Amino acid sequence: MAEMFLRRLSRWQAEGQREAVADFYTETSGAETGGGAGGVRADFLRRFEHDVQQTDFDMVVAHVAGNLVGCLYGYRTERGGEWWEAFRHVLSPAVVEQTTSGRVFLLSEVMVAPAERGSDVAYRLRTLLLTRHTSDVVVAVIRPDDDRGREVLQSWDWTKLGEFAPRKEGWLRPPSPLP
Repeated sequence: MAEMFLRRLSRWQAEGQREAVADFYTETSGAETGGGAGGVRADFLRRFEHDVQQTDFDMVVAHVAGNLVGCLYGYRTERGGEWWEAFRHVLSPAVVEQTTSGRVFLLSEVMVAPAERGSDVAYRLRTLLLTRHTSDVVVAVIRPDDDRGREVLQSWDWTKLGEFAPRKEGWLRPPSPLP
C-alpha cells in the first residue's frame, strides 16, 4: 500500500476544498448509488458551510497516492444550543464543570473511503485532530442509524451517553490527556 499523508487544513483551505469534500462525503455516505445523492450533497454543504465558520474550526485530511481517503473535522462550541440540551442531563458533574471553561470540542464529521475502512485511517485522523484538544471535553452527535459512525466511536472507546430527540445519539470521548 502507498504511504498515507495526513494534513491539517486551515479554515481558508477547508473552504477552498469544499466541493472536493462534498464529493467525498457523497461517495463515503453511499448516497451516490441511491437516488438522493443531490439532496444528500446539498445538506452536507449546508452543514459544512455552517461548521467551517465556527470558533476554532479544525480539519484534517488523509491522502494516499494523491487521493483523498479520509477527512475529520469539528469545532469548539459553547454550552447551549441543540447539542447541549441533548447532553447536559447525562454528563457527570465533573464533565459539566469542565464545560464551564468553554473547552468543548464538537466532532462534526468523520469520513473514510470505503476501500480504507477497517484500516487505521480514522484512528490516525482522530489522533492528529485531537492533539490540539487534549484538555477539552470532546463530544460527537450522530444519527441512531449511523452504524459506521457508531462502530468508529466504539472502536475509540467513546461512551454512548444516550439517544435524544430529534433522532440523535450523543457520545463522549473518555477522559484522557491523549486523543
